[in-house]
Amino acid sequence: MDEAIILTIAILGGTGKAGPGLALRWANAGYRIIIGSRQAEKAQRIAQEINEQLGIESIQGMQNEEAAKAANICVLTVVQSAHKKALHSFREALKGKILVDTTARVDFQDPKPPKQPSAARMAQDLLGPDVRVVAAFQTIPAHALRENINESMNMDVLVFADDDEAADEVIMLAEAGGMGAYHAGDLDCAVVAEGLSAVMIELNRRYKSKKGAIKIAGLEK
Repeated sequence: MDEAIILTIAILGGTGKAGPGLALRWANAGYRIIIGSRQAEKAQRIAQEINEQLGIESIQGMQNEEAAKAANICVLTVVQSAHKKALHSFREALKGKILVDTTARVDFQDPKPPKQPSAARMAQDLLGPDVRVVAAFQTIPAHALRENINESMNMDVLVFADDDEAADEVIMLAEAGGMGAYHAGDLDCAVVAEGLSAVMIELNRRYKSKKGAIKIAGLEK
């Protein structure tokens, strides 16, 4: 990656299931990564683990708000119950940035599709026009992110945004992480991806897998 255009990505709530895997793949692709958490020490521990795995020292760990301020693009990977509170806590730090919302409001014990509005639409309404919200990565299994990081994941990301340029930025991020990606509609359509995450939970459970995901066929890019 050209040093002049390297982006800094903050993964907010990045110490859970999906955050470390996304960080691992993007850092491996050459992006600068900041792990965010409510507790800076926890973020620093995860950052150090990924640094050691990749043999680098560039990944940092910070408190969520500081991570958001320091980044070009922020990726929200908190659990659904923390979604609204998290957005309120660093809304000022997100101004002028792209926020990628990975939230799927699905109960893993009893997965059912949620109702409108989508989590990403709620985020956009709360944050206002100074933040460009993009919904993505809801159907990517966290378990698969950490495996074979130099290879394609053979699965696709559905990207939803009201802003085409923001969607294109996130598509490039997904592709850099070894995933295919498609702009699938606006933020209202993102509720479909949340519902699909419920379907994938059920499919993975039924067929005893942790890697089932979505693959788009019949389209050329």
